[in-house]
Amino acid sequence: MGGDIEQSELFAPEVSDGGDQPIVINERCCIQTRGDQNVVVVGGLPLYPFQAGDQMARAYAMVCLVEQGWAQQSEVARAFECDVRTVRRNQRRYEEGGLIALGRPSGYPRGLQRVPKSRSEQLNEWKADGESHHEIARRLGITRKAVRKQLRRLGWEPQKTQQIPLIPEVAGGDPNLSGVAKEAAAGGDPNLSGSGSRKADPKCYGMDPEDRWLDRLLAWKGEINDASPLFRSSDRAPAAGVLLAIPALIESGVFDIAKTVYGNIGPAFYGLRTTVMTLLLMALLRIKRAEGLKTCSPVALGRVLGLDRAPEVKTLRRKLSRLAAMGRAGKFSQALAKRRVETRGHAMGFLYVDGHVRAYHGKRDIPKAHLARMRLSMPATTDYWVNDVLGDPLFVVTTEANKGLAQMLTSILDEVRSLVGDRRLTIVFDRGGWSPKLFSKLISAGFDILTYRKGKTRKLAPSRFKLCGGTIDGNKRSYRLADQGIYLMHGPHGARRRLHLRQVTRLNDDGHQTPIITSRWDLSSLEVAYRMFERWRQENFFKYLRQEYALDALVDYGVELADPTRMVPNPLRRKASAEVKKAYEEFNLLAAEYGAEACSNIKDVRSSLRKLKAASAPYEQRIRKALENIKVLEQKRDAIPVRVPIQQLTDGDVVKLAVERKHLSDLLKMVAFQAESDLVRLAAPHYRRAEQEGRALIRSALAADGTIEVMDDTLRVSIAPLSSPHRTQALVALCDQLNDMDARFPGSTLRLRFDVLPEPPQSMAFPGPRDQASI
Repeated sequence: MGGDIEQSELFAPEVSDGGDQPIVINERCCIQTRGDQNVVVVGGLPLYPFQAGDQMARAYAMVCLVEQGWAQQSEVARAFECDVRTVRRNQRRYEEGGLIALGRPSGYPRGLQRVPKSRSEQLNEWKADGESHHEIARRLGITRKAVRKQLRRLGWEPQKTQQIPLIPEVAGGDPNLSGVAKEAAAGGDPNLSGSGSRKADPKCYGMDPEDRWLDRLLAWKGEINDASPLFRSSDRAPAAGVLLAIPALIESGVFDIAKTVYGNIGPAFYGLRTTVMTLLLMALLRIKRAEGLKTCSPVALGRVLGLDRAPEVKTLRRKLSRLAAMGRAGKFSQALAKRRVETRGHAMGFLYVDGHVRAYHGKRDIPKAHLARMRLSMPATTDYWVNDVLGDPLFVVTTEANKGLAQMLTSILDEVRSLVGDRRLTIVFDRGGWSPKLFSKLISAGFDILTYRKGKTRKLAPSRFKLCGGTIDGNKRSYRLADQGIYLMHGPHGARRRLHLRQVTRLNDDGHQTPIITSRWDLSSLEVAYRMFERWRQENFFKYLRQEYALDALVDYGVELADPTRMVPNPLRRKASAEVKKAYEEFNLLAAEYGAEACSNIKDVRSSLRKLKAASAPYEQRIRKALENIKVLEQKRDAIPVRVPIQQLTDGDVVKLAVERKHLSDLLKMVAFQAESDLVRLAAPHYRRAEQEGRALIRSALAADGTIEVMDDTLRVSIAPLSSPHRTQALVALCDQLNDMDARFPGSTLRLRFDVLPEPPQSMAFPGPRDQASI
């Protein structure tokens, strides 16, 4: 029928004369606007009017729409052009304080003092010592509410005010234990072992590995600082092979060092040891970020941790924040490096130093750096890594404002000297650290240098090169080399000094020559070239960690104050230099035109000198004017300082990316990589292609499923066979060597024993033509 009306049109809001287009919330709600007057219309009825500047009435309309069930939070937030959190915040304020609470202005309340960022570490230590909120507020001169909010930002959970009497008190015993729990702690299930017994850890009482409710309750009551591991036998445990890395992790000392440096992170079920263990096993299982736990089963990961459930994303990020708030990543790094030097001192004769640039794609204004792999300059952070002769990392330093290697090398080597003592070391680095003055300083400090020569050099005659070959560290190498002594000049004019060094030049098949500079006169030419070219181990290390461990992942999104007096290039000076350059370009074009005109007039023999001067007069005037303009611009440029403090170029605070959480995460990834390298070296004698596929073998072994069996004081882990018999044989040999280490699972008395499950029976294949003939 021509007069029929669609059903949707019955509820379509009409636009009154002089009004704006209504804002649709959903199919039955909208916002009508006329000038600065607004009204929320529900089912054709105007219910909640508010003016454009009335924030209280606006917030009240948002709350009523959600609480009356007329719209969802997301729909209201979209229509009112705000965030969903704003809608929830208004609901909470209305519930707590009524309509008056909705009129509270946004932002931090005036007159209330904030907690200084510099006191966060002190606040964290006081809380760990058990100080009350009232006492901390009195010491800092702030309110208790400010203390609670700051502690929540640092990862501390709010304390419960009521005690739930879930466990009845027992006369003459621990009031925290029920009779059943006491029985289990005293006797225990013969099929269970580990720290589930009272004897192993008096703070672990729960005896059911799949339901640790009692330990969680005691952690909530502040009785335990970490849940001890408790295992149950399992026929098929996913990723049980990752336990192969436990002996190597124990050998690195990471758990003892973490306990010494950090102590504990307060009463918790997931304490310090559990947090460190989780992060290490995540790295070895290629769970590259905390958010990666969303794709993993917390129960399955908890089986290899000795827990009923592994920590989830929010919990793990909160634990990292609490550790970062202590600000002890530098001490942690130094202690790990010192332990590495004690156990691997033979690999510290040659140390490789190089910088790794991590690109930043966020919105913060941070300094730029050149990314060689992308061939462009962009906001980034530079980390300097020190690796040993085998390519394994020793420690890492994050630089501020992307300082160059030549600027950072002195402070890095001061740290190296504190670790290795007075022994003679050879430092290998690339052309980024080229500085003859720096070389002289390092040699005087007891270091030897090995680097590429920078700049253009005169090529040597091919007759001076000799073929040098041999075996170094089990690797056969041969190069065409030329050996000679050179002098490098350094120092100011009038007091220049000569530095006598050795240059070993390699000739490639295409005729390219690569000069290498060193202060080592005792090494053969072959070893000098070999040690220099082994620097690519460190480049491969960076590439491997980027791909397998997400080295470039942004762990912390926060910022912290940076040095406001740091000198940076003056953009006004750069602009003035561009104007001078443009003026010179115009002068050169004018001079070229004048020269061409003068040349054509000279060729005309009939022209006299007077005619030549008359013809060139306009050019002379323009050239004179251009020279005067250049002089003025140069004087203007010279009056501008070359570098200025960065605070003069920034409107707000000078900030940088927070480095503590990232530094701590990188250190744990470094320890995981070291453990993986140790496993590769143990398996290398039993695997022919260990140089090419050793890490692939270990990765597949760590990710393999297996069975976990608990017997008395032994935790037996049986790994499933790998993809081929020769890889399985290498895994069997690796298990035998790990058993000789007699390691115990951290936090328990369980002795680790590894073996490989037998190959499954192969089904009989259907016989082919030849087999059928033989039958």
